[in-house]
Amino acid sequence: MTIELRSVSCYLPIYSVSAKSLRRSAASLVGGSLFKTGRDVVSVRALENITLFAKDGDRIGLVGHNGAGKSTLLKVLAGVIAPTTGTVTVHGEISAALNTTLGLDMEISGRENILLLSYYRGIKREKVLDNIDEIVAAADLGHFIDLPVHTYSSGMLGRLTFAVATSFEPDVVLMDEWLLAGDINFLSRAVERTTDYVKKSRILVLASHSTNIIKSICNKAVYLKKGQIVAVGDPDEIIKMYETDPEVIGGHFVSQ
Repeated sequence: MTIELRSVSCYLPIYSVSAKSLRRSAASLVGGSLFKTGRDVVSVRALENITLFAKDGDRIGLVGHNGAGKSTLLKVLAGVIAPTTGTVTVHGEISAALNTTLGLDMEISGRENILLLSYYRGIKREKVLDNIDEIVAAADLGHFIDLPVHTYSSGMLGRLTFAVATSFEPDVVLMDEWLLAGDINFLSRAVERTTDYVKKSRILVLASHSTNIIKSICNKAVYLKKGQIVAVGDPDEIIKMYETDPEVIGGHFVSQ
């Protein structure tokens, strides 16, 4: 299993506001730079010239301030967003936990949604039913598992998505801030479950503001800033670089 991105850039058009009004508020924008593409349409350069390679056993942590491009990079890998330029090649089955409501039917129960989300991933119903008790236990939702998911908090939705995403050993797992959705007890179990999960020679790409989680799970880190890769390497070294960046305070970008 491998992931390869070559010279990937991603420009996201913004149609809901005029270029003039957006320029007036551009000082407060975090992350990718703005540019005009004609007819008063403004785009955000969310990713620029990203080249990255991952192989079996890689557990990659994405670090960077809000808006640095972490979530966009995950969505490009998942095929949710097509790159504007460059190529993305993924050899292997992908399981993505990028959005706590993505693919969920809010009117049916958590238990029924386990079947639904597994179906979307191409997993046979019989296999899901054989593993349903383990998935329910991993979600740790108590009696809420049999209630409609529109009654769930965002943290509970994250637990459900996480439990399904880490149950069937796909080749590539993509996760976006899912660990921040649970309480401290669930967080501890989630780290342990994920660590065990990725030991099986699979690829994990995880975006998180928790540098401790990146250090405990990942064997490689990628520092993103303004949609570009600043550095790739050992998690301790990359996190130190990130935390001592004069433009970053407490994980938030400081405009110059």
